[in-house]
Amino acid sequence: MINFMKPPPTAIPTSNLEHLPMFALPSIWNLIISTVMFFVAVWYIRRFLDEHEIRKGMTRSVLIFVLAYMVSWITGMTVDWMQEQIEGPKSETQIPNDLAPLLKQLEQSRP
Repeated sequence: MINFMKPPPTAIPTSNLEHLPMFALPSIWNLIISTVMFFVAVWYIRRFLDEHEIRKGMTRSVLIFVLAYMVSWITGMTVDWMQEQIEGPKSETQIPNDLAPLLKQLEQSRP
């Protein structure tokens, strides 16, 4: 039986999370180029399906969305790969394990 009155844990154990890679945000070039490529792919896919006289409907719309999304995602990955080849690997930010020393440093630096 589940005890709903039990208080939630106060801290998330970090020992299991330390081996996981940090989430990296996409570059601004990735966002811009993949967005443009999404709309270009939608236009070409619609045109291709119209030429083959595929009836308009929900299935066709979902197909267009999924294919355009895949093109956009692959384009974004390619942009990030090219940027990494040009600039080198990104430095990952790390979350400090203990915020107390950081807070002490901030308090000491105040005039």
